[in-house]
Amino acid sequence: MSHTPATRAELINLVRQWHQDSTPWIPSGHGTRLDWGPALDPDHSVLSCQQLNQVIDHAVDDLTITVEAGLPLVDLQRLLAAQDQWLPVDWPRGGEPMTTDRLDNGSAGSIGGLIARGISGGLRQRHLGIRDQIIGIGLLRSDGTAAKAGGRVVKNVAGYDLMRLLCGSWGSLALITEVTLRVQPIRPAHAGLLVTGVLANLEGFRAALLLSTLTPERCDWQCPGDGSWALRLVLSSVSDQAVLDQLTRIQALATEHGLQAEAKPCSSPLDVAMLCHKPDQILRLVLPAASLHQLIASEAMTSLKGWSWELAAGAGCGDGWCSSAAPAFQIEALRRQVASLGGQLMVLVQPGDQQVSAWTDTPARPVIEAVKRQFDPRQQLSRGRLPGVDQFQTRA
Repeated sequence: MSHTPATRAELINLVRQWHQDSTPWIPSGHGTRLDWGPALDPDHSVLSCQQLNQVIDHAVDDLTITVEAGLPLVDLQRLLAAQDQWLPVDWPRGGEPMTTDRLDNGSAGSIGGLIARGISGGLRQRHLGIRDQIIGIGLLRSDGTAAKAGGRVVKNVAGYDLMRLLCGSWGSLALITEVTLRVQPIRPAHAGLLVTGVLANLEGFRAALLLSTLTPERCDWQCPGDGSWALRLVLSSVSDQAVLDQLTRIQALATEHGLQAEAKPCSSPLDVAMLCHKPDQILRLVLPAASLHQLIASEAMTSLKGWSWELAAGAGCGDGWCSSAAPAFQIEALRRQVASLGGQLMVLVQPGDQQVSAWTDTPARPVIEAVKRQFDPRQQLSRGRLPGVDQFQTRA
């Protein structure tokens, strides 16, 4: 059953009642991705912040904004764009494609939900992850106690770093109620570039590009599902001439490495997300960026037929998705390959009949479980979903 309180007072009273009754519940924004990660008990109550969607404060000159956690991500980007600003984070997968020309679709979910999952994409290379954009946070503990950390200034260092602790917690520690974010001015000039060629040459170009003085907005390994790989770049600057100068230098660098570089239209760094319409399976990879080409060439990766991929070439994180799920043994083989390269694989979406762990145990599991006991001693929040703890091992 889903509950959507209209006011913060209603929210707090409901959580306190559930704590008194030891009722298990699931924190939620718009509920667009509750099926991500380990399966949750469908009988548990869902607490939605969808009605808590107001802008609390927008300090335009200070480049900060404070909003309630239920504010849709598309609405946040729209109101920032009205002030020639933006939040440099990637649209999440699993919904309609988002662009600056198409901000009318709510399938991107809420800003609170994005933070709770803590997932970043190609923009992390230049702008770091979503957790690095948070300078203040408000939360509600499982007993109904409200708390805040950080503040509304970028250099605020008071209190514990609850921002990073809650970012990526998947609703297992507390309900995020509001956030203060640092934003950036929009660079008006943009250009895209698709670089194709032999994988070894692409890797040499990638390494040289990242070591140069060139500063692309993003650089992503992309595979559209046919097994072919390319590097997609986006350039942004304050003037068309500055973008053109970088474009010319990058094309020359590509030629030096025996590659083809084709200009692609691009109106924003947010326009490059490949289409991803509710696939049967979504995988998330995080590993050293310099190891991505080894993974791409591995048998574990090439054996996955029909998969699309978008991996941040400079940050080492990204997603793969397919309209038909791969067998469990292939996913586990890919997980072992990623681990051998120093990374981790997460199963974001999978069919209900597939028994693949969303994530595996980490060496920090005892610490994670100790933090969980401190925040949620009655184990009410998102039972069975604790990042870094294998849900199947827990049940066993």
